[in-house]
Amino acid sequence: MNINSEQEMFDFGANYAKDLYMQTISTNNTLEEDSLKRSSFLKEKNTTKPTEAIVIELVGDVGAGKTTFTKGLASGLGIKEPVTSPSFTISKSYALPHCNGSFIHYDFYRLSDPGLMIEDLTENLQNPSNIIVIEWGKSIVDFLPDNRITIRINYSENNTRKVTISAH
Repeated sequence: MNINSEQEMFDFGANYAKDLYMQTISTNNTLEEDSLKRSSFLKEKNTTKPTEAIVIELVGDVGAGKTTFTKGLASGLGIKEPVTSPSFTISKSYALPHCNGSFIHYDFYRLSDPGLMIEDLTENLQNPSNIIVIEWGKSIVDFLPDNRITIRINYSENNTRKVTISAH
C-alpha cells in the first residue's frame, strides 16, 4: 500500500485501530471471519482467549511516519489525550477506553541495551487487553512475541511511503 501524505498515514492508523478494537473487545477476543477477510494483515488469534498483549512493531527510517501512524492508531482507539513520541522517555502509556487495558508506545531508538525496560515490556505483554506499539525494536527483538504484527514503512519515489504489513 502507498501512503501519499501525513494525513493519509494518520488515517491509516485510525482505520487500523477499528480492527484492533474489534479484536480487543469481542466476546472471545478473536476476529470474526468477515473481519479477517477485510483485514488479512491482522495477526490471527486462535479461538481461545489470548494470554498476551497485541504487539505492533514499526520499522522505518527517521521521519518515515511511525509516530504519525501511532497517533492515528491511538485516535482510532478512542484515546483523546495528545499522543507524542516517547523518544526521550522510552515509553508512554494511555488508558484504553472501553476495556481494562492500556495503549503503550515504546521507542527504543536511544537504547543499545534496553536494561530495565525489558522488565516493563515483559509485564505489559502479560495483559491481553494491552495494545503495544514498538518503534526501533532491534535491541529487543529477542524479547518480542512471535505473534506480533510488523508494519514496515519505506520511502518511495515522489516522497510517498510504501507500507507492508506482516503477521508473525
